Amino acid sequence: MSESSSEVLVRFRNVQKSYDGENLIVKDLNLDIRKGEFLTLLGPSGSGKTTSLMMLAGFETPTSGVIELAGRSINNVPPHKRNIGMVFQNYALFPHMTVAENLAFPLTVRGMTKTDIQDRVKRALAMVQLDKLAGRYPGQMSGGQQQRVALARALVFEPQLVLMDEPLGALDKQLREHMQMEIKHLHQRLGVTVVYVTHDQGEALTMSNRVAVFHQGEIQQIDAPATLYEHPRNTFVANFIGENNRLAGRLVSRDGERCVVQLERGEQVRALAVNVGEPGSPVSLSVRPERISLNGYSEHCDNRFSGRVQEFIYLGDHVRVRLEVCGKSDFYVKQPIAELDHKLSVGDVVPLGWQVEHVRALDPIEQAA
Repeated sequence: MSESSSEVLVRFRNVQKSYDGENLIVKDLNLDIRKGEFLTLLGPSGSGKTTSLMMLAGFETPTSGVIELAGRSINNVPPHKRNIGMVFQNYALFPHMTVAENLAFPLTVRGMTKTDIQDRVKRALAMVQLDKLAGRYPGQMSGGQQQRVALARALVFEPQLVLMDEPLGALDKQLREHMQMEIKHLHQRLGVTVVYVTHDQGEALTMSNRVAVFHQGEIQQIDAPATLYEHPRNTFVANFIGENNRLAGRLVSRDGERCVVQLERGEQVRALAVNVGEPGSPVSLSVRPERISLNGYSEHCDNRFSGRVQEFIYLGDHVRVRLEVCGKSDFYVKQPIAELDHKLSVGDVVPLGWQVEHVRALDPIEQAA
């Protein structure tokens, strides 16, 4: 990132939120959001991601702590004075106004001249490729078109920050994936700062510069998508982002960044020591299904075992093979179609393995539940 793009636009400092004075929905949130970045707040329901977004928008007030925008506290600034664009899942368009009138509304409220309003509305419609639908009413449009209008309305007054709360949740899979790329490319073109909330990990990985993973009111890890996926710091992140095989065991020994873990049935695994305690303490091993080699491909692996094939799940470009490995019956291997041995069948016992750099020793499973 260049020097200018790494400037901080939003700061959360020791922000907490409680609705009943006892239970914290957001616990001691410290977060810097950089100017021009696309940051996604990702997590399951009730993890605090939407509450954090709503405090930034001004629809919720922090119980304690400070939120700064462009260096100034906005704790007591009402939502309409924050210069923030918002896009919601339900579009929130005015049904009695045409598309052009919907887009003109935030500009009229800001007291802009008629000529300026016309120019900006025209530009915003072109931006989301809806120039020809300016005279239509929301009820005459598809869900995808309405979401485009909502997006254009959030951008039309050129805010420094755009907040999006599950904006694609109501769309079908194909349209959702199309809109993900539209929003991503729009962000790249405009350079506006986007904070996006979703519980969909695929969406977060596809669109963001960085992703903050929330769980029980706290950020568990904040990183670039590839770092989150390949280098999760704890069991919650490993399980929440992408598919993951977990094996429970105990730490036998540790040597710097590497360690040896003994599984429940006695097998030993050499792994990366990422988040472990003292020898003898419980750990959870995490290994991605696509990092496991079957048959001859496993010959040079650091960790080798055998597995009994239980099921094949065909997914077009790849097959998920469910095996029983080390006493665990839901151990998955992802095989590209080109690499799959078509003679393989249910009940076969096959060698399999993975390299030490692809298995991470993390905090035990019970603590991550």
